Parts: sequence; C-alpha cells; structure tokens
Amino acid sequence: LSIKTKRQMKKTIIMSLVALLTLLLVGCNDKLDVQQMYEFSVSTMPLQKKIKVCETVEIRCKLNRIGRYKDAKYYIDYFQSEGRGFLQNENRDILVSNDSYQLDSESFSLYYTSYCEDQQIIDISIHDNFNQEYKLSISFENNKNDPYPQLIDE
Repeated sequence: LSIKTKRQMKKTIIMSLVALLTLLLVGCNDKLDVQQMYEFSVSTMPLQKKIKVCETVEIRCKLNRIGRYKDAKYYIDYFQSEGRGFLQNENRDILVSNDSYQLDSESFSLYYTSYCEDQQIIDISIHDNFNQEYKLSISFENNKNDPYPQLIDE
C-alpha cells in the first residue's frame, strides 16, 4: 500500500474511533425520562342558582387528569369574595379561607352554607405539587321567596 493510502486509512480509523467515542459518551443515558406533570381540570355537578340563609348546598367535584404520576398531589383552597358563609369538606370540617388542604380522592364533595341575604361568590382553587392550578368561581343569589331551587351548570 502506498503511503498516501496508509495515511487515509489511519485518518479514517481515527475519525471512526472519535465518532464512536463521542456516541458512547453522549448517547448513553441510563436515566428514564418520566413525565411527572400532567394537565388537569375540575368539573362539578349542576348547582342551584339561589340559596337561603342557613341553607347548605353540596358541591360535587371531580378531578379530571390527563395523565397519571403516582407522586402527584392535589390541594384545594378557597376565598369568599362576596357574601358570608362557610365551606366544609366531606368530613364536615370547616375549611379556613386561604388555607390549603390536600385532596385524598379524585371525586369529592364540598358543602357551602350561606350566612347572608346578599349575593355570594366563592373562588375555589385546586393546584398540584407542580404549581399547576385550576380555578372555579361559584356564585349564589339570595333565595328569599322561591321555594324551588334553580339549577345552573358549572
């Protein structure tokens, strides 16, 4: 073989080794790419529009997750921007406004009790441990005279 051919072969072998070494160093990743964060929403059953003083309304909710990650945790908090009343969880524990509570189930009920004759607005926020958030705003009008509740779709 000529010297020129030997140089080309040597150069080709060196380039191949460099390429192989680069692929081995960059291409090897033993970590699995696990998606942890999935979008979600919250749906409710239809709610009545009007509420009387001291009346309690059940708000049935369902967490709708697009995907599942076993370590995902979901929390709920609320703020009442208009009116007066209180919100309870399924155990009938009174929830404190602006405090966060962990959800234990994808389907859950909240219970709102009215303490006034004004319009009432409750802003509910559900968020996960990845800082994603879904907001619900629920409003009730006073129901002084109407004996039959009217339903609204949330």
